[in-house]
Amino acid sequence: MALYSEKVMDHFRNPRNVGTIENADGVGEVGNARCGDIMKIYLKIDDGIIADVKFETFGCGSAIASSSMATELIKGKPVSEAMALTNKAVAEALDGLPDYKMHCSVLAEEAIKNALEDYYSKHPEQRKDE
Repeated sequence: MALYSEKVMDHFRNPRNVGTIENADGVGEVGNARCGDIMKIYLKIDDGIIADVKFETFGCGSAIASSSMATELIKGKPVSEAMALTNKAVAEALDGLPDYKMHCSVLAEEAIKNALEDYYSKHPEQRKDE
């Protein structure tokens, strides 16, 4: 049995949305000292929709694949849907991650939520009562 799914390998070899966004509306950065992975997510938000998203990740293949897939899952979606993204959804979209690599999908979720919190800190009027 292969350690990584074809989707993980595809997103590792051909990551989507790599880079930065100048004057991003929200930026979130997270890291895991134990494994050394660092993720940074940049958001451009127009009328409550994630118009663009980019990432920079320093880490293992699972971290890169998780970042890539997470950006694909939220691009073009309302901010509320992006805020609801879970690490489980990221892992499922990748057709699974080994248990000892699930922290990579957690980092992707946290980086996106941190970027959204950064956006809300700059635009508190955009936060909807939930």
